[in-house]
Amino acid sequence: MKAIIVTEFGNTDVMKYTDVELPKFGTKQVLIRVVKTSVNFADIKSRYGKKGGTFPFIPGIDAAGVIEAVGEDVQHLKVGQRVIAFPSNGSYAEYIVADENLTFAIPESIGFDLAAASPIVTFLSYILLANLAKLEQGETVLIHAAAGGVGTTAIQLAKILGAGKVIGTVESENKINVALEAGADYVANYEKEDFSVRVNELTEGKGANIILDSVAGKITEKSLACLAPYGRLVQIGNSSGEAGDFKTSDLHASCRSVLGFSLGTTRKLRPHLLQPVAEKVFPMIANGSLKINIGHHFPLAEAAKAHDLVENRMSTGKVLLDIEGMN
Repeated sequence: MKAIIVTEFGNTDVMKYTDVELPKFGTKQVLIRVVKTSVNFADIKSRYGKKGGTFPFIPGIDAAGVIEAVGEDVQHLKVGQRVIAFPSNGSYAEYIVADENLTFAIPESIGFDLAAASPIVTFLSYILLANLAKLEQGETVLIHAAAGGVGTTAIQLAKILGAGKVIGTVESENKINVALEAGADYVANYEKEDFSVRVNELTEGKGANIILDSVAGKITEKSLACLAPYGRLVQIGNSSGEAGDFKTSDLHASCRSVLGFSLGTTRKLRPHLLQPVAEKVFPMIANGSLKINIGHHFPLAEAAKAHDLVENRMSTGKVLLDIEGMN
């Protein structure tokens, strides 16, 4: 089968489009013919070695396709089902293997484009807002990197779950409209204005009740200046490449919380938590109330170009790799 392999850590030159052996599957796993897969920032981090790994490896953490074979102990899935999955062997390939509990059958009404674009952004956004931050009716939500795949999805979900006001931040002017079109009430360019001052103005000094932070560094630090009493700052990444510092005194007297979450860790240690999430988000995708912003398509052979786009922060919405021509 054809796949993208990484033979050493480095820039996109280390990504090779080549033939590899068909992966073998275990008794509780399924073999999936991939139709589409998506490019995530985690794929870029793995290419640079920030997640460890041995060579060669296939990048990618989610995919949409059709089940070709099932292990003898698989109970709830069957050959021919359309699914999304978090594979064990990377997703930039024509075939992947995934554990049954990390494979989710999708309704016929969800096309493969939407299916491939949705696993990370919808699962993560729902867990962050509903399960972790426990969004309450009327609360103000601040979302950093609001024009990205997670950002545009989280904006919509915050509104669906009852947020009173959703504020986004972006790093360039050309991304403001993307976040506004997703439903944000206001979007700040954090390179040109102090977003914490603006958030406090927009909330009459109360601050944001929930902040989703995938940037870290100085953005995390400034976020604490506009986090409301009893507010929840959820830290989910460090796309800035920097660590953010805060003091314990920033938290206890104000009853504020800093929470951390990793979907990758959850897939490894508590995969059983994901099926209930799928049951919540799939109907929203199917009925159109939750729209996934798909910004770019590339054939699998041009995965390096897709990485360049995401790494240079030129992408808006999800970036898909097309393995087959199906929609």
